[in-house]
Amino acid sequence: MYGRNDDCWCGSGKKWKKCHYPEKGEKKPSKPISELFEMYKKKWGIMLKTPEQIEGIREASRLTAAILDEVADRAKEGVTTDYLDQLAYTKITQAGGIPASLHYGTPPFPKSICTSLNEVICHGIPNDIPLKQGDIVNIDVAVILRGYFGDCSKMVAIGPVSPDKKKVFDVSKECLKKSTAIVRPGGYLSDIGDVIQEIADKANCSVVTQFVGHGVGLKYHEPPQVPHFKNGLKIPFTPGMIFTIEPMINAGVPQAVIDPTDKWTARTRDGKPSAQWEYELLVTESGVEVLTPWKETSCQEV
Repeated sequence: MYGRNDDCWCGSGKKWKKCHYPEKGEKKPSKPISELFEMYKKKWGIMLKTPEQIEGIREASRLTAAILDEVADRAKEGVTTDYLDQLAYTKITQAGGIPASLHYGTPPFPKSICTSLNEVICHGIPNDIPLKQGDIVNIDVAVILRGYFGDCSKMVAIGPVSPDKKKVFDVSKECLKKSTAIVRPGGYLSDIGDVIQEIADKANCSVVTQFVGHGVGLKYHEPPQVPHFKNGLKIPFTPGMIFTIEPMINAGVPQAVIDPTDKWTARTRDGKPSAQWEYELLVTESGVEVLTPWKETSCQEV
């Protein structure tokens, strides 16, 4: 429970009761919210979101999660990831959206979604190779809707999988769920990495450090970066912050190797499996809201 004598969530260094604690009968902060917006932008580059922006981002995020669920439901043995990509493009554009990944970055990403199989950590490019029994695949969907961004991903298992694949599948999901649960005013961005690192270490897995979560909503990638490993980022959670948590958990070493040809596909250095789950989150005055509430998936071990 966040108490009156805790440090204020605005980062002022004062106690909550002496800073942004509401006056009797008030539900709004006792200091102008514009001061908080300006401080976060100036100090950390973080764009806190207004109620109007939050509603637009919420709508984009819900669409993103719905499309992710539909695409994931079609990920079956014999289906190609190219087919999943084409399905996502059709659903996104029919809804009036734009695939955020398509032509993003340098070199321009060539597809509408990322599909990362087995030892691929992230940024896997859809292709014409059919999915097969024993594969695990991360499907990552990002959508622009009326100028606002949604971003999320989840894992799908194609039939029973090896013990290593099941381990990273389950551990990465646990990392996401438990790190999401601690997000609230009064905590710090570094708390996320503390939770994830502890879970991964106990499971004898590693946490990828080359890729991190990020702010999102008005742009595809905004400050702050959100490390999934132990770190010293003492940025206080505050209402209006929107960012992703997307822990990438490896069965072996944490290092990634980027494909020298396509410049995107990131694989584990030792060829062992990796898994990732992603939420887009909004910090509220009382806790956290998952803006991309996709349906759960599970896997069985061979």
